[in-house]
Amino acid sequence: MPDSASRSDFGGSGVDPLSKETVRKLMTQASLWVPCKQRAPKIQQPRYRRACAGELIQIDGCDHHWFENRGPKCTALVYVDDATSRLMQLRFVKSESTFTYFEATRGYIEKHGKPLALYSDKASVFRINNKNATGGDGDGDTQFGRAMHELNIQTICAETSAAKGRVERAHQTLQDRLVKELRLQGISTMEAANAFAEEFMNDYNRRFSKAPRQEFDVHRELDVDDDLDMVFTWREARRVSKSLTVQYDKVLYLIEDSEFSRRAIGKYIDVWHYPDGHKELRLNAISLPYSTYDKLSEIDQGAIVDNKRLGRALEMAQLVQAERDNNRSQSVPSGDGPSRRRKAPTTKKSQRSLDEDDMFNALVKLQSRSEKIFGKKQI
Repeated sequence: MPDSASRSDFGGSGVDPLSKETVRKLMTQASLWVPCKQRAPKIQQPRYRRACAGELIQIDGCDHHWFENRGPKCTALVYVDDATSRLMQLRFVKSESTFTYFEATRGYIEKHGKPLALYSDKASVFRINNKNATGGDGDGDTQFGRAMHELNIQTICAETSAAKGRVERAHQTLQDRLVKELRLQGISTMEAANAFAEEFMNDYNRRFSKAPRQEFDVHRELDVDDDLDMVFTWREARRVSKSLTVQYDKVLYLIEDSEFSRRAIGKYIDVWHYPDGHKELRLNAISLPYSTYDKLSEIDQGAIVDNKRLGRALEMAQLVQAERDNNRSQSVPSGDGPSRRRKAPTTKKSQRSLDEDDMFNALVKLQSRSEKIFGKKQI
């Protein structure tokens, strides 16, 4: 690669390294490198459909102005059966995320059963692209991959978009027909679109679906021990401190003291984050009772109204600390809600490095806030 060659170490020979463009030109002249535009195009051979329904389900998200100018831009999660081109699941969400795919896949399984395999792209929901990532299950699987493994559903990532051409072609059809149908129905919200999706899929499948080569349906029913509430959770391991506390997403969880919970001191327990937002701490598959202490929660001024000086001091400290980056961890999903980032961080100063200017700015903000509430003091 020209880029790699330009960064090579010359071993202190006194020779200045060449730019990557210079190296690229030299390698091209020596027939050691072929520019992308001059390379022979890759041939994508067509393949036969799978023989049975439910054998391979192609899934993908399509970000589009589905409501045109009547509503915000959103994403449609599309599930297409490879054997029949049937539209199996259609769900509108704000963006592609682990929790939105959890929700859509759960709806698919409850309606059709468990397919043999899901065929997706290489998005971070389905594949760990960063070897140093910490959002997986610790065994090399993403949270979505772990959930599918527990349900005994194979996940396959396509090398190219053309490899999952059936769902890609479905996107083109939906961007034409579905947009018009939503306009005729006067639909401009995701909730209304999801309610209309079943009616649209029935009409779509009547028009465009094909008969499978074999009538056998590969979909399987849920096993007795398949608990979808437990399967579709975000799980991470956390170490329990000597004071029986666990930190997750910058919230301190205070585990209730008991003989059993003391066994977890110094060990890793599982933090289960459910799609509805509630968390569960589990040790050896047993839930541990806890209370929370949110480090980023707002100060309750009603609790300190009896001590005015303390209230002013805490309010000033809050203004100073607001200058620092106190965002939640970006590795923890926020579901289908808004982004966790509250505002762009203005400084990365630590608390000990705050100077007099920072304190003065906090005092100015505090004074202006008091004048808005109580009015400007008359001298």
